[in-house]
Amino acid sequence: MKIRKGVILAAGFGTRFLPQTKAVPKEMLPIVDRPVIQYVVEEALAAGLEQIFIVTNLQKRDIEQHFDHDFELESSLEAKGKSELLHEVARLAEMDITFVRQKERLGNGHAVLTVRNLIGDEPFALFFADDVIVHRVPAIGQLIDAYKKYDATIVAVQQVPREQVVHYGVIEPEDVEPRVYRIKSIIEKPTIEEAPSDLTTVGRFVLTPEIFDTLDETPVGRAGEVWLMDALDRLSKAQPVYAYQYEGERFDTGQPVGLLKASLSLGLRNDDMGQELREFIRSLPLD
Repeated sequence: MKIRKGVILAAGFGTRFLPQTKAVPKEMLPIVDRPVIQYVVEEALAAGLEQIFIVTNLQKRDIEQHFDHDFELESSLEAKGKSELLHEVARLAEMDITFVRQKERLGNGHAVLTVRNLIGDEPFALFFADDVIVHRVPAIGQLIDAYKKYDATIVAVQQVPREQVVHYGVIEPEDVEPRVYRIKSIIEKPTIEEAPSDLTTVGRFVLTPEIFDTLDETPVGRAGEVWLMDALDRLSKAQPVYAYQYEGERFDTGQPVGLLKASLSLGLRNDDMGQELREFIRSLPLD
């Protein structure tokens, strides 16, 4: 079945960026000339997804406003002949995006359950909004291609230095083919000694609709919340679940240093500011 729908989870507090995120959602923090969440939405659209659902909460109205018309601004840009800016602003409102409220923050698994009735009985793509992945082939598109071959849940994974596994969900892999593994188990934030590999999960998934029943059956985990990784581990015991080692450069924009790295990396590639930024970096007293 074709993957038509994408879900972006964007209901977290963003505590690593306080006090900035007291008033501004972390997903609206800028990377060069657009907010983090726009990069994720554009990845979804570039991969051919037709409908986007963004799970937010009451404090995330700025995200909804970003993807809506601002007729006063658009009229002003038109009157001033700023056609390129007008197109850039207006096209955001033309994206097929539906916003869904997670009324209680009960974990990312609970956030997935909020879209159950909208997804129905079909597979769908899932994004964690913190992860920005840059590649000529959208990362979620790579997973969709793998789904077409295996007709099963696909989890994006990356290889990390062994000392970093403690920050991620870590898979116990069984080799299938280059870049593809069958998942035997997933351990969330293990110790270095407990980690079954150095392959860790990343915020891109293609999920079959069985995930909803599995989430319903998944016991409440740490902090009294329902976690997607626990459900995927449970699902892997009942049916094949695969991991795909995606190609691309990932930035974890959910932490300040990751956002800075993304801004520098993408800024250096920007035609308008890349050279000036490069010269500025060379002038810094880096010692």
